[in-house]
Amino acid sequence: MNIAKYIDHTILKPDTTKEKVKEICAEAKEHKFYSVCVNGNNVAFAYDELKGSEVKVAAVVGFPLGAMTSEAKAFETKNVIDNGAKEIDMVINIGALKEGNKEEVLNDIKAVVDAAGSKAVVKVIIETCLLSKDEKILACELSKKAGAHFVKTSTGFSTGGATIEDVKLMRKTVGPDMGVKASGGVRDLETALAMIEAGATRIGASASVSIVKNQKSNTEGY
Repeated sequence: MNIAKYIDHTILKPDTTKEKVKEICAEAKEHKFYSVCVNGNNVAFAYDELKGSEVKVAAVVGFPLGAMTSEAKAFETKNVIDNGAKEIDMVINIGALKEGNKEEVLNDIKAVVDAAGSKAVVKVIIETCLLSKDEKILACELSKKAGAHFVKTSTGFSTGGATIEDVKLMRKTVGPDMGVKASGGVRDLETALAMIEAGATRIGASASVSIVKNQKSNTEGY
């Protein structure tokens, strides 16, 4: 298994500079990560940096709280796609989910899915650390119903990240044909491999370089 192809190399901190994005893109090209995941203001820059490579640009939408209007999320989705994003990692309306407002959550996800159309893959961040088991299941079911391509554990900006138990639950809920992204706290090879074994088809990480270097060292028998 080439773990690099599972990884969205991520840089989302508020103090991220263009120089740091350039560095992340260079690493992504060198190690052949699946994508670079950035905030909207860095999408066009990352797209230019990655031209000529197979590395895609992923952009976060409604990040990190998910508490803006669906119309704002849809606009943001179209904007980042226009700037070169091929994948959208959107945050659900967590408050609406916890209120049990299924229709509002469904329509919120669908607004992004519809805005993306056939131009981008949509991953739905459900922020598992804030949800009960039943709420996690419901979030996954609504994401699938809305036509999203992935469910994703976490923003990495809340009270916790991905867990093996949550990845297993998400995979069980969405079935075999939808993607599951484990994100938040995946900082080493052992954890990344455990997430994949639990059912993850993508890994979101900022420690991506050390993860792939560790795999290479293990493969070479060091």
